[in-house]
Amino acid sequence: MTDILPIIYRDEYLVAINKPGGLLVHRSEIDRHETRFAVQLLRDQIGQMVYPIHRLDKPTSGVLVFAFSSDVARQLGDIFSRHALTKTYVALVRGFAPEQGIIDHPLVEELDKYTDKKARADKPAQEAITEFKTLAQIEFPFSIDKYPCTRYSLVQCSPHTGRKHQIRRHMKHISHPIIGDAKHGKGNHNRFFQEQFACDGLMLASTTMELIHPITNEALTLTAPLATKFTNIIRQFGWESALPASWITTQDH
Repeated sequence: MTDILPIIYRDEYLVAINKPGGLLVHRSEIDRHETRFAVQLLRDQIGQMVYPIHRLDKPTSGVLVFAFSSDVARQLGDIFSRHALTKTYVALVRGFAPEQGIIDHPLVEELDKYTDKKARADKPAQEAITEFKTLAQIEFPFSIDKYPCTRYSLVQCSPHTGRKHQIRRHMKHISHPIIGDAKHGKGNHNRFFQEQFACDGLMLASTTMELIHPITNEALTLTAPLATKFTNIIRQFGWESALPASWITTQDH
């Protein structure tokens, strides 16, 4: 993994990068041994203070936005808290997922023993909604579970709420866990991708984000191409036509 973070958008108010999978956004008690964080790497790279606006799970790649000032950070934070933007993710999941659907399934907050010590453990489940559609499917003549063949789907997801691990938990909820998800996925399918396709890591990426620029009021579309390992799977499975060309890359992120 290179320490040069791919910048996908930059102006005088904000900057957006394509975060590599496996990189923390900022220091966390969850991974106390980690020494590399997107915030510090980006500050060092551009020689300027940056303020993180939102999070991506450590294993998730894709669009990550920072502000250059605390004032812009507050305005962007308001946009995110009101969900006044559109986020699009791509995921590779087990099974033949439905053509499309809306997962309306409240989620109990996942608490971490380090960072959530003071949080209430008895909080009620929070509203969580994810819209999805299936872009492509494939079947292999291998028996991994109890079925004679193994099926996989490429799914586009748009979360309407922002719960922790929402897409990962929602796809598991409808029995289509994401490949490479060590916590919410299926180990035998994760190992199959490692052994057959040399593909490890979480197959979930934030590919686009659409919002109104908080200062210029212009419509802003941020696009982060898929990492090489994800792109390689797309090509091997013959799925290139299922995705916009801007989502596919031959460069390593």
